[in-house]
Amino acid sequence: MTQDIEDMESLVRRRLRALRVAQGWSLEELAGRANLSQSSLSRIENGRRRLALDQLVTLARALDTTLDQLVETATDDVVTSPTIDGAHGRMRWPVKSDPGMSVIRQRVTEPPPDNPSRMRAHPGREWLVVLSGTAILMLGHRRFRLETNQAAEFPTMMPHAIGAEGGPCEILGIFDRDARRGHQSEAVGDDGVPGAPG
Repeated sequence: MTQDIEDMESLVRRRLRALRVAQGWSLEELAGRANLSQSSLSRIENGRRRLALDQLVTLARALDTTLDQLVETATDDVVTSPTIDGAHGRMRWPVKSDPGMSVIRQRVTEPPPDNPSRMRAHPGREWLVVLSGTAILMLGHRRFRLETNQAAEFPTMMPHAIGAEGGPCEILGIFDRDARRGHQSEAVGDDGVPGAPG
């Protein structure tokens, strides 16, 4: 048990230092944000001072993270394989840390629908990035052209549809629980547009 505690403390110390460095902050800057002395913070990071819960909470806040994230242990199950829907050119990966989230990669070949009645609206939020080609995002009465590596994020209560322009495109989308449910409850047409992310 003692070894487990020492391993956990070592992990937390490494995370504290890595988060500080990632922010580009010196010991002095983080110490000031956490109302600690620079020497105390240095001793915490280097293992010369015991970790105290109140200091960890303060440091977590200063680093814009949570205590849970600081002390979370790694799992052995880090690799996820997609479920594949070959008929619609989709791959889907669940996000293990948030079972309501999904990541979907899809090849889109059809243009967006001309008929506004074919646009969808449902609770949730979606984020997508175009991996290749050009995508058209119809959002309400607006039309957005997304080139490779451009991204869009939008509330899905706004009527929306996604299609390709000038040939197939590939998109990667992240769906929250409500958006994923909205798409699962919709029927997919033969042209694939109703089932496309968006």
